[in-house]
Amino acid sequence: MAKKMNLPNTLSLLRVIITPIFMLSALLMQHIPVWGRVVPTLLFLAAAFTDMLDGKIARKYNLITDFGKFIDPLADKFMVFASCITLLVIDPATARVFVWVSAAVMLRELAVTSLRLVVAGQSGIVVAASFFGKCKTVTQVAAITLMLMEPVFLHISVRLGVDALATFFGNHILSYISMAAMGITTIASGIDYLKSYFPYIDTNK
Repeated sequence: MAKKMNLPNTLSLLRVIITPIFMLSALLMQHIPVWGRVVPTLLFLAAAFTDMLDGKIARKYNLITDFGKFIDPLADKFMVFASCITLLVIDPATARVFVWVSAAVMLRELAVTSLRLVVAGQSGIVVAASFFGKCKTVTQVAAITLMLMEPVFLHISVRLGVDALATFFGNHILSYISMAAMGITTIASGIDYLKSYFPYIDTNK
């Protein structure tokens, strides 16, 4: 008889399910003012919330499983990669810059994942989330949320007649600031992991 999946693993699996729904809603509703951004943003935040919740519950109640070790990081990367690709499609005005930030994010995630596997395999050391890694996660969620919502902020500014804010949001300045923060924390956390754990890799094996 199959065992019932515990709560952290259920939340991770839920994140996997929410992610394509988020993508579809953003792509299909991209030409709908306000709600075309609010709905995908709420779905993205719901997925991000499960990411925060599943790890805390697993550690607090000792519900860490092999399946959880597999599905949790997979769900995280699925969520982040999907959101980057979605923003590249629905925000073509900023895509020429964001494509480089997205590339940095994806390369960093793949590099750190590879590092974790090799270090664990060779020395048995578990690569834990660092301060920079946690900052990176928070910044990525905040940046993606702000980039998704910038057209809504523009719409509100225009309706209220606040020209300064309309100019700010209309020129995608919020998105560019978000991209810069996302790129800096992503690169910084990647370098931090490499500096901390690369010495544990035996290059002769």
